[in-house]
Amino acid sequence: MWFDRRDDRMAYENPMDDAPPVSGGIVKPLPPEWFVAHDSNAETRWEALAGTGYHVPNDRFFVRNHTTTPLIDAASWRLRVHGRGLRAPRTFDYAELRAMPQVTIDAAVECAGNGRAFYAAQQGTPTPGTPWRLGGIGVARWGGVPLAAVLRSAGLTSGAVDVLGVGLDADYICGGVNHGRVRRPLPIAKALSDVLLALDMNGEPLPPDHGFPARLIVPSWIGVASIKWLGEIEVSDEPILTPWNTVFYRMPRWGPPLTTQVPKSAFELPWDAVLPAGRELELRGRSWSGNGRVVRVEISVDGGASWERATLHGPRPAAGWARWRFTWRPPGPGGYALLARATDESGTTQPLRAPFNADGYLFGAVVAHPVRVIST
Repeated sequence: MWFDRRDDRMAYENPMDDAPPVSGGIVKPLPPEWFVAHDSNAETRWEALAGTGYHVPNDRFFVRNHTTTPLIDAASWRLRVHGRGLRAPRTFDYAELRAMPQVTIDAAVECAGNGRAFYAAQQGTPTPGTPWRLGGIGVARWGGVPLAAVLRSAGLTSGAVDVLGVGLDADYICGGVNHGRVRRPLPIAKALSDVLLALDMNGEPLPPDHGFPARLIVPSWIGVASIKWLGEIEVSDEPILTPWNTVFYRMPRWGPPLTTQVPKSAFELPWDAVLPAGRELELRGRSWSGNGRVVRVEISVDGGASWERATLHGPRPAAGWARWRFTWRPPGPGGYALLARATDESGTTQPLRAPFNADGYLFGAVVAHPVRVIST
């Protein structure tokens, strides 16, 4: 769903321009009460989202980098839009993109490996890669120009097949192989439907770690599709192959490239949270799906023996998430596992076990969130 954009600011002064990255090539501070650091990545703690509202504040939004965050000067930055699927290739500067009609969209960005840690911890099938629990996701209100408008301004042809965004971060080297800059094609139908060339995040110019000066936002798809720090967009009249759709982000590795995300749910609680006995507790959380709007969330406090409906509240855009609450009175002190499962508008419900894959992608099983109830 598109929204009118009311903020037409044209300039951005980055207070971090002269500051060195503080952790693993990430620019913004990573206070431990908000983040779990994973080398060049930072996972949001779910308890840090309690009371923050629908959108994740920019300073608490998770970071997924293949290399390090580049610091880019908007005044000299250019976006080259080219390829055999265009009649009039052109180059945009920052002011030109700002001058185009702007829109906003509420959408999640989620790492394809979000939940990977539970393949090992919950299912006994460990996989390599960043051991995200469920904090590799964030929802923001993104502002910018529909990608379709940018492509049509460059003379999009009827023969266009794929659209390739290329980032300006450093080349990604893995296993001694240089895979070049992060880049992953989109089919033209997706590029023209709901993809945003984003300039703003939650009403402010994109922060460096989140793609300044411009990035793609590809609603409902895995996060790698939402290329950060755009430097060029190629429109091809034939399929485009890159390591990010041939080597990485496939499941199984010989299958088609991954696209949409799967349903997930998370409690806004610390892992191993300590809760008081003898009173009613309001449990809160969020659920989301790449298949569409979440229509139902159910909670179990007895290991899945019984389930009760949670109360959904607030907005539920298809590309975002649904917030919910559930009242629970623990029967007594002790350890409990809280379970939440979502059902989306396609009828898909989170399973109790996720199918295994060697890269740990798309973990969508119900997660058992441990808590300890104590007498006070």
